[in-house]
Amino acid sequence: MILRNSAVGLAMLLAGTAQAAEFKWASTTDPQTMDPHAVNSAPVLGFLNNVYEGLVRRGKDMSVEPALAISWEPIGEGDGWRFKLREDVTFHDGSGFDARDVLFSYQRASGEAADTRSWFAPVSDVVVVDDYTIDIMTTAPNPLFPSSIANWMIMDQDWTEANDAVVPDKEVGNYATINTNGTGAFKVTEREPGLKSVLEPHDGWWGEVEHNITRAEFNPIQNPATAVAALLSGDVDMINPVPIQDVARLQQSGEVDVIQGIEARVIMLGFDHEAEVLKYTDDAGKPNPFRDARVRKAVAQAVNVDAILATILRGNAEAASQLVSPSMSGYSKANAERPAYDVEAAKALLAEAGYADGFSFGLKCPNDRYLNDEAVCQAIVGMLAQIGVSAELDAMPVRNYWPELREDNYDMYLLGWSPGTFDAEHPVRFLVATLNEEKKLGSWNFGGFSNPRVDELLPAIQSELDQAKRQAMLDEVAAIIQDEQVYVPMYVQPLVWGAQSNVEVTQRPDNFFLLRWVTVN
Repeated sequence: MILRNSAVGLAMLLAGTAQAAEFKWASTTDPQTMDPHAVNSAPVLGFLNNVYEGLVRRGKDMSVEPALAISWEPIGEGDGWRFKLREDVTFHDGSGFDARDVLFSYQRASGEAADTRSWFAPVSDVVVVDDYTIDIMTTAPNPLFPSSIANWMIMDQDWTEANDAVVPDKEVGNYATINTNGTGAFKVTEREPGLKSVLEPHDGWWGEVEHNITRAEFNPIQNPATAVAALLSGDVDMINPVPIQDVARLQQSGEVDVIQGIEARVIMLGFDHEAEVLKYTDDAGKPNPFRDARVRKAVAQAVNVDAILATILRGNAEAASQLVSPSMSGYSKANAERPAYDVEAAKALLAEAGYADGFSFGLKCPNDRYLNDEAVCQAIVGMLAQIGVSAELDAMPVRNYWPELREDNYDMYLLGWSPGTFDAEHPVRFLVATLNEEKKLGSWNFGGFSNPRVDELLPAIQSELDQAKRQAMLDEVAAIIQDEQVYVPMYVQPLVWGAQSNVEVTQRPDNFFLLRWVTVN
């Protein structure tokens, strides 16, 4: 039986008593690394949440709960947070955990080489009070801070130093790229990138065991038909995602369960705001049209989101108007409307901007990261052609995709964003704030958008305790993002998993799959 909680998009199969068992699952994307600070992406963080742990974690209902910290409380008048640490914790190699590891993990995860450094933009200092007490000081009151570090994972200082992995390296890699030593419920016993990863229970785990897994194996399967065939044949116990076109067939098979929900992730189009010229097609070297908000708005009006939802996603998703979904804290009800699909209005905007004859450009897209991502991009190419804009699509595996974006090798691109705090401040900090290495802001603002008013409001949003005042500021930022058409939000991605009928799992709206909640009956 599947239970659905509409408030949080939770679909659960309640676990019962079962004998110990092995478990195999598959997804389209292999984690890029085993280093919890090297790559800030859902495939990496979701997988490593089985292996590493943070001070806090999210429960089945996405609420923040104790993990390596047993409690936390604000310091003074909002000067920071004091965390009391758990004392009965060992890493997978048997070594003990204490505040020294937390301080080390902060220094590592907030360093210049870490992809997670933006998480610590509000932090001014981290102080070890004693072996099991640590203070994290913030530059201003920050009520969201505990929830903002739910995916910050703690590493063993001695192990990391002994293996020359003090600095994360997502390009070349180091010992921590392939090997792990966490405190989580499962430990990695075998890792073959692109082929398989094997996990086994950590016998010394401090938590309450709710699973019956003796061995778990993850296999990346990029081809959707191959994944479905593996599920139906019993070669794997679960796949994520189920191809939208196969949902009805699997539901009727009687052999597997289809578990459906709505993810927190908004799928959007992004632009190169900074580049003076286009980089691709015959128009390469010509002035970059996407610097003009009217052109960006024309794109928004030319993309028929309803058609994408009806055909490519088979009615399994909902349209988005903002960088967060309506279920997220801080969503702006005042800016709930999205641009209407209007080809003629889009053409008029292009003409007004000086592009009545259109132009050509390069569109980058992953082909194994989001649900039907390449098909969505192909549809967008056709829609933009209706307004005289020619997009040359370059679709690639996600392992190649992020480096392309970080090297500014695009004119326009596809992006999905799930706010780690489940709050509207999160994408503003990462996607919209002006890139600032010192303040650790804008780390995923690939296009280089910059607005002084957004930058002024962000720290106030982060520290404001009055919810009405805070929402008013978030409303203002949402209006700026829409007026400037910084991105083109399209839809909230659906969650569609498939599992053998004897498998019981928990599906959360962040699309993280946690083995500690799996039972094979």
